[in-house]
Amino acid sequence: MKKFINHVDDFLAESLSGFAAAHQDLVTLHFDPNFVCRAQKSVQKVALISGGGSGHEPLHTGYIGHGMLDAACPGHVFTSPTPDQMLAAAEAVESGKGILFIVKNYAGDVMNFEMAAEMLPYEHATVLISDDVAVVNSTYTTGRRGVAGTLIVEKVVGSFAETGADLATCKVLGDKVNSRTASMGVALTSCTVPAAGRPTFDINETELEMGVGIHGEPGRRREAMRSVDEIVADLVAAIWHDLQPVAGSKILLLINGFGATPLMELYVIYNAAAKLLQQHGLIISRSLVGNYITALDMAGASITVCLLDDEILQYWDAPVHTPALRWGK
Repeated sequence: MKKFINHVDDFLAESLSGFAAAHQDLVTLHFDPNFVCRAQKSVQKVALISGGGSGHEPLHTGYIGHGMLDAACPGHVFTSPTPDQMLAAAEAVESGKGILFIVKNYAGDVMNFEMAAEMLPYEHATVLISDDVAVVNSTYTTGRRGVAGTLIVEKVVGSFAETGADLATCKVLGDKVNSRTASMGVALTSCTVPAAGRPTFDINETELEMGVGIHGEPGRRREAMRSVDEIVADLVAAIWHDLQPVAGSKILLLINGFGATPLMELYVIYNAAAKLLQQHGLIISRSLVGNYITALDMAGASITVCLLDDEILQYWDAPVHTPALRWGK
């Protein structure tokens, strides 16, 4: 294993310290327990808190700022954060309108966020992200996994919360975005968790893992490497089967890299996916290509489609200013 690491035990703390120093105008880092929040506390808005295992950067810390999250709780690599992190983050960012947790559907994340919610002295609600169409159940989840669709929910609801919307309405919008979003991923290599020191799974140069999870969980099947057009056709077919969109629907198309796939290849995937979706009569109104929810050093990518309506589009387009995502004013 060759990585830019001093000591495995210090990896997370040093990474968080570097992140906070690089973006000190936007975020503040707290240790014991670990959480990151906005440098300037928002006033009189629903506070959005997310989190999960590290190794998926820029998720979640990279999405703290105007138009997205108020705080994020990073666990160790691919390990859920603990309830005390969530409680400390909530105490730091709650401003009188309650807390909305945005939680990816993994058993550890769900359990720990639920434990924190039970101890919160504030009004609270949870949006559970479950956009991964690759599996229905796995040993890591209590249903469909939460993957790249998390970014879309955090952006749309984050911008909605900036308007002063109440907690119940923010949750309704988050649940709606989640229900209209579907993702499917594919991996060409495994990732290597630093503490393990070896790849999570073995895969040879002639194989790919279709439907892989963002922690290296097994996908739908192991199969022979094929052309990008053939791979994308399978990914799009799974998403299409799930969403059942009607011709003329406007969509957001997100091509997300897992950390080790060159941007040049991600645009090849976008090109293939866009052609297929347009052939099916869908209108690509918004798009995003890049490494937004990664899996350490995994070579691979996912395709995410969100069915847009006027409300979702309005808050997707609204200004956002975070370390990893920014547009508008």
